[in-house]
Amino acid sequence: MLTEDVPGSRVRIGDGGQAPSPVRRRRRGIGWAQRLEIAMLSGPAILIFLAFVILPVLMAAYYGFYRWKGFGVPTNFVGLDNYVTILQDKAFREALWHNGLIVVLSLVIQGPIGLGLALLLNQKLRGQSVIRVLIFVPYVIAEVIAGTAWGLLLQAGGAVNGILRSIGLGGLAQDWLANPKLAIWTLMFILTWKYIGFAVILFLAGMQNIPEELTEAAAMDGASYWQTQRRITVPLLGPTIRIWVFLSIIGALQLFDLVYIIWGQYVSSTAGTSTMATYLVTEGRNAGNYGYGNAVAVVLFLISMIIALGYQRFVLRRDTQGALTGGR
Repeated sequence: MLTEDVPGSRVRIGDGGQAPSPVRRRRRGIGWAQRLEIAMLSGPAILIFLAFVILPVLMAAYYGFYRWKGFGVPTNFVGLDNYVTILQDKAFREALWHNGLIVVLSLVIQGPIGLGLALLLNQKLRGQSVIRVLIFVPYVIAEVIAGTAWGLLLQAGGAVNGILRSIGLGGLAQDWLANPKLAIWTLMFILTWKYIGFAVILFLAGMQNIPEELTEAAAMDGASYWQTQRRITVPLLGPTIRIWVFLSIIGALQLFDLVYIIWGQYVSSTAGTSTMATYLVTEGRNAGNYGYGNAVAVVLFLISMIIALGYQRFVLRRDTQGALTGGR
């Protein structure tokens, strides 16, 4: 039996002439200096996250068990009564339905339009930069300004109906905001106008990571423009599209400002555009029932968290696993 020195260990070579795998040394843990450095760098961010995210959630969960008017120490403990009332309230179920409809319509409408515009702007066009700016400008406009402007333009006596009447299309003039059959589509038009720029910029950024060699090779093989986009660009844009879908879902579930500014706290429910967030403000703060409002906030948080975790678990898992490397 012969022995042979192997870095990190001493192994034996048997009669078969094969040496077993060298014994791996255990990695040494990080020292106190590195731990202190990590704590100093991440500590402030962790404290801010705990103070402004985790603590408010815990406080909302606490106040949700009380019938509380917003001042003083809550003493009227009602247990789960607030949550039972939420689930039994028809107005909340309608708001939840509106949120779900907005999620679906946002993906169905904004996705294809954003992808089509991104594919168009990814080509060499005259005035390309100007078109990109014009598409992205609505996204950076404050929601208060955008909501106020569209509220004035689309009211019964607003500029939109005035323009339609002036060009002989008065029959198309509608009550765009108060008609329950039109209000949800009016909201979707405004949301598409407002947020389509974000989708376009995100898709364009994803296209910049696609190697040009692939499209050039496809062109040399005789593939048409649309075949190249369908077989190469769109599949490789998958991770970016999935991230956009995730952000759109969370944003649609938490939609508040545009609805509240344009329709107000009462018209939104009758027009069919109320959301869980507007319901929270109307039935919580405006009604002076802050305990109930906190319970609604907890329900909204749980719904968003469950959907976010489920989406990350079943949809984004392939992207995160490809981006992370684990040590052995």
